[in-house]
Amino acid sequence: MCGIVGYTGDKNCIPILMNGLTSLAYRGYDSAGVAVWEGSDLTLRKAKGKIENLKNLLETSPISGLSGIGHTRWATHGEPSDVNAHPHTDSHKTLAIVHNGIIENYLHIKSMLVKNGCVFVSETDTEVVAQLLGYYYDGDPLETLKKTVPMLEGSFALAILFADEPETIYCTCKDSPMVVGHGKNESIIASDIPAILEYTRDVYFVQDRQIAVLKKNGLAFYDEFGATIEKPVTHIDWDVEAAKKGNYEHFMMKEICEEPDAFRKTFDQYVNKDFTLKSERFPWDKARAKSLKRLTIVSCGTAFHAGMLGKKFIEHMAKLRVDVDIASEYRYGDTLIENGEAFMVISQSGETADTIAALRRAKELGCDTMAVCNVTGSTISREAGHVLYTYAGPEIAVAATKSYLTQIILLYLCALDLAQKRGEMSQVQITDRLKEMSKVPAAMQKVLDNKEQIQYFASRSFAVKHVFFIGRGLDYALAMEAALKLKEISYIHSEAYAAGELKHGTIALIEEGSLVVALATQPDLQAKVASNMEEVRVRGAHVLAVTNGPWDGAAGHSHEQWQIDQMDATLAPLCAIVPMQLLAYYLAVQKGCTVDQPRNLAKSVTVE
Repeated sequence: MCGIVGYTGDKNCIPILMNGLTSLAYRGYDSAGVAVWEGSDLTLRKAKGKIENLKNLLETSPISGLSGIGHTRWATHGEPSDVNAHPHTDSHKTLAIVHNGIIENYLHIKSMLVKNGCVFVSETDTEVVAQLLGYYYDGDPLETLKKTVPMLEGSFALAILFADEPETIYCTCKDSPMVVGHGKNESIIASDIPAILEYTRDVYFVQDRQIAVLKKNGLAFYDEFGATIEKPVTHIDWDVEAAKKGNYEHFMMKEICEEPDAFRKTFDQYVNKDFTLKSERFPWDKARAKSLKRLTIVSCGTAFHAGMLGKKFIEHMAKLRVDVDIASEYRYGDTLIENGEAFMVISQSGETADTIAALRRAKELGCDTMAVCNVTGSTISREAGHVLYTYAGPEIAVAATKSYLTQIILLYLCALDLAQKRGEMSQVQITDRLKEMSKVPAAMQKVLDNKEQIQYFASRSFAVKHVFFIGRGLDYALAMEAALKLKEISYIHSEAYAAGELKHGTIALIEEGSLVVALATQPDLQAKVASNMEEVRVRGAHVLAVTNGPWDGAAGHSHEQWQIDQMDATLAPLCAIVPMQLLAYYLAVQKGCTVDQPRNLAKSVTVE
């Protein structure tokens, strides 16, 4: 949530800041602004709304400089407005600051500052930090940070430009991501990797309460006490073009179309060419796998839905009990796990605040921790005992598509690895399943090649008010993600229901014109799902059936049918998610929604 970018070097910083803010827009925002040193003063430009508004302001009222900071704000304290937009300064314009996160004790600090004569112009917690820094500033930025940062409670990533050192940017963070890099006579800071890739592939991740100092000729790092520290460099091998939209109208469509390739890349990282698993890539050896009594999976949103599928995969194939919980609930509940238990978190960004808190709680209790993550060097990837990377590449659209796919691929492979090491499946069975799995990208591509069918359906259905996704077993877990995709980008009310639960209350919601999407990819459960389809059909619902290969029973109980290539039932969710993502996409386009940046949402949820 929110985006920070900063630059100091030999070039005019405004185009670089604006490019960086544009590349971070997927994180969610409602205003944007920049602050630069123009040679004699810190100059700000801020605008409510889209980055385009800030661009227009800079065209009518241009500024330039060799160092500056920029920000896209997602409002927490104070409404979206020009005044509340970042950057903020102190009363004497000693410094300019941008901030991601929430300062929990800002009212207490503000009260002290007001009593000492500070005059505030905004409603934000960020201005409190700016005024606090200005109040204690003694001419030495590093000393001022050492004194004031310990006073802040909550989460924050700060980038600060001091008027006394206009060619230097100071940064620090706690529970909020911050990445810095150095190129030829230039240094840059950002909230996320895509904003830096154009300038350098070698980056440094600032950790809690560390201080980074950026100058055009290099970087320096300090601990919270001001002692110099050495930090390891991380090389990022993402393709720069992968973070750009190319010829696609939206990032979301681009990323859906990249799913077959993301599937192959992730599959190849964990599977040998002879269709055996690279067992050393997984977190457990044979003895550990056999000793496991329970695996706990904790995550949020789409990653939680991936965990629900992971539970089904692992319990079915490895015969290991799996508990899945939502991180925001788990961290405040009674933590009934014990020292040495296996604990897994799932996060695309590796910076999800609630998931990080759950991971840290598990580590405190002595759990054997592991993570499924897409971002090298992220907080979760650094803190988990073992990391399974998803190799989805950069994902810019807020709605997760290829990251979700690669998460469930990895969970499926984890299930196979555990099944083999626990003696539940033989090598021959594993190899057969991996060979079958390797065919899934081609089946996904077939769906993509025929996406006009889904587009046509959406053109006839976009006015629908309620959509219900139903399924049993794996299909119910899949329905949860399908419903989330639809509601988050099209704003159509949608819910997922276990098909067998309809009669226990929820069928009361079915009325004439409701759209029901029946996921029926599990042959053993199709007869049961047919009954549920009929129940809603006779009550006026328009029923769309999604099947695993041909199913004669579908036509008799539904109005339309989509089918994926016939495959093993356990693999079907890996392919069936594609038409569900396309359905959400096309309905959102038909309604004129901002597909890549849906209202009120952010890509990386770094605050509670």
